[in-house]
Parts: sequence; C-alpha cells; structure tokens
Amino acid sequence: MELVCPAGTPASLRAAVDAGAHAVYCGFNDETNARNFPGLNFSPEELAEGIAYAHARGAKVLVALNTFPRAGGEVLWHRALANAESAGADAVILADLGLLDYAATHHPDLRRHLSVQAAAANPDAINFYAATFGVRRVVLPRVLTVDEIRAINREIDVETEVFVFGGLCVMAEGRCSLSSYATGRSPNMNGVCSPASHVVYSEETDGLRARLGDFTIHRTPKGQPAPYPTLCKGCFTSGEQTGHVFEDPVSLDATQLIPALAKAGVTALKIEGRQRSRAYVAEVVRSFRAAVEAQAAGLPLPQGALARLAEGQAGTTGAYAKTWR
Repeated sequence: MELVCPAGTPASLRAAVDAGAHAVYCGFNDETNARNFPGLNFSPEELAEGIAYAHARGAKVLVALNTFPRAGGEVLWHRALANAESAGADAVILADLGLLDYAATHHPDLRRHLSVQAAAANPDAINFYAATFGVRRVVLPRVLTVDEIRAINREIDVETEVFVFGGLCVMAEGRCSLSSYATGRSPNMNGVCSPASHVVYSEETDGLRARLGDFTIHRTPKGQPAPYPTLCKGCFTSGEQTGHVFEDPVSLDATQLIPALAKAGVTALKIEGRQRSRAYVAEVVRSFRAAVEAQAAGLPLPQGALARLAEGQAGTTGAYAKTWR
C-alpha cells in the first residue's frame, strides 16, 4: 500500500521523502488548505522545489486545496490549482463541488483526489464524485470500521485512502461546530481547528489551565503532559459524568490494523501531522514504512514503536473499533 505522509514545511517534505514516504501531501501558505497556520505551508516556488526534490527520489507530491472557497474569492483557489499543476503536482486533494468542477473543466489532466473534508462515507456519494468530476481516489472519513471500508470498496471503482496515525477528528470532517462556536473560525472555511491564536494557557494552583476562546477546555495536573488543545478532546460535564465525553486526548494509531486494511482493499495509508516537526515526521514515516514493508512480506508488524510520539503517549484505533461513547 502507498504511504502518504505529511509535510507542513519544505524541510518536513525532504525529511518525509528521505524517511521513505511513497507520497507527501502539503498545501500553499494561504486559506486554500485546511492547515492554515502561521509558519506552515509552501509558497509556489517552494512547492516547485519540493516536487522536484521528491520526484528525483521516486516520491509523489499531492497538494491539498481542501477548504471551501469564499464567495467572491474563488480566484485564490483557481490560482492555486494552476500553480499546483505548473509545479508538477501528482494530484490535488479537493473537497468543494465548485472547485472540483473547475478543476475537471480547466485542468483535466491534473489528477483529482477527494478530500476527507468532503466527508464522502458511502458508495453512492463516492461514485457521484467519480462519475461527475473524474475523482480517482477518495480519502475516507475517520468514522468507518474496517468492515464498512471493505463494503464500500466492493461498490466503487476508485482508490481509497485511510488515516492510520495522528490526530483523530471525531466530528464530521472539517465541520466542527464546537470549534467554530468557540472561536468564530470554521475549519472548512478558514482552515483552522482550535486555532492557536485563540488558545491561552495559565498556571494555577491545581495545574495548567487551557482555554479556547471563552471556554476552559482542560485542566492538567502539575507534572502531567498537556493534551493538544482541541475542543473535542477537552473535559466536559454531561449529566452526571465529567471527563472526555467525545474522545480521550490520545492519537490514532492503526498500525496493527494494516493487514486488515489491506484485505479490505485500501490503496493508501495516510499519516496526519502537517503541523508537526520534521523530526516527528521522519520518525513516524520510518516506522510506518517498516510496517508497510513487513505487511507486504508477510512478516509480523513492529509493536509499539510510536507510543512515545502519540498524544498523551497513548494510542487508539478510534472508529475502526467503534469505541466512542
């Protein structure tokens, strides 16, 4: 299976390629992609240089243009499509219907992948995108079991790509009403989930307090690792229960499910983490490249190699095992 790895910066792209990525995904440094954070992403010139570096070493580059264009601002996304094609991108990752139509019409030779932001989670939706816009691959939402993925693959003719490591989104992908409500910025429209500009930490007598907008989302006891400040992984009171109502602050780690995903017909395995350091990216990519090669050779998969890099130093298989509350 193809290993698709994150690159938030040119340095991370080189690190991912050198560590064994079959493909790298990245985005421009503007609101056309859903990791629109300061200090991340690529200028058109940096993208062209990164693609040349990857191609010289046998790796592909996929460009995420996976936010939804603003009314009257479509030219920014149209320009990004043209820049991706001229730079030699192997595919673009799109979610918006209008942008998919524009790409199919004006850039017919540019391979199109359907972003997880489109939340296409059944054969009818996927086949619609394939027939209407020539989509060649769909990134499946992180809400499906392995059996559900197998059932989908029996009814579609396009490739499927699934997440296997990193952040676990427990909402409809990119449509997080919680984050939008707390900050006024939409993951789909602005490209940010729990934006860093709205996060405030304060040291208090009982530990570290994390706030997002006007809301306290977590209190970490002294000496304990603080979770990444995403609202869905904060502590809430619901009825008589106080705790992580949606999901524990841990990372998705589906390493041990790689053989099952292969049997389910999955084409590509995706690692989340464009906001992570190049050292993190390199280590995760090396580990998963070893796991993919072990699976292909029929050998046992490595055990627990990435636990210390996971959020909270713990992993979950998330929806693959339907453990949500």
